[in-house]
Amino acid sequence: MAYDVNFAVIWNNWHELLSGLGLGLFLAVVSIGIGCFIGLVSAFASLSSRRWISKTANVYVTVVRNLPILLIVLFAFFALPDVGVRMGKLESFIASLAVYSGAYLSEVFRGGLLAVPVGVIEAGKSIGLTPMQVRFYVTFPIMMKNALPSLGNNFISLFKDTSIASIIAIPELTFYAEKLNTETFRAVEVWLTTAIMYVVTCYLIALGLRFLERRYVTEAVKR
Repeated sequence: MAYDVNFAVIWNNWHELLSGLGLGLFLAVVSIGIGCFIGLVSAFASLSSRRWISKTANVYVTVVRNLPILLIVLFAFFALPDVGVRMGKLESFIASLAVYSGAYLSEVFRGGLLAVPVGVIEAGKSIGLTPMQVRFYVTFPIMMKNALPSLGNNFISLFKDTSIASIIAIPELTFYAEKLNTETFRAVEVWLTTAIMYVVTCYLIALGLRFLERRYVTEAVKR
């Protein structure tokens, strides 16, 4: 029996799919923002001369990078309330993604820090900058230029990971796609449209990030 393709169900529910896509982007942006902070702190900590600080950072990165993101999400949503840590669905998911992305970004930033020429750091110290000023005005800008491509890849990956939010009933794109598929049984139309929306969004994000990379490099050259 031939399958009768009919995209009318997509047009009739387009607003739900778009709102789900928007929520997914919001989750990714907020999560990677927090994850960048965690990653930066962890990266500097891993290069600390104090052994207990570097060891703590390395344990965090090793543990989180070897856990599936789904397990972290389920633990945060179902297990943490049992020990008194209660969060809403959105907060729980954002925290899970932030901790997860922070571990990967820690390695990205650590690589960027190690790529900063020692001579540049010494030059900053020689003109009287304090260690904190050297980190902020010298090390950080060079590190960000080195880390920007990997940071962009992590953001795209994190956006795709927001599809896991449907597991705890957060109404992002995959959640609405599952709901629509259950209500209409139009699997081909629903999942094909969802896949196209993810591909187009990720492609546009990649274009925007490449533009930022080129602009960042151009401004750095002018300076």
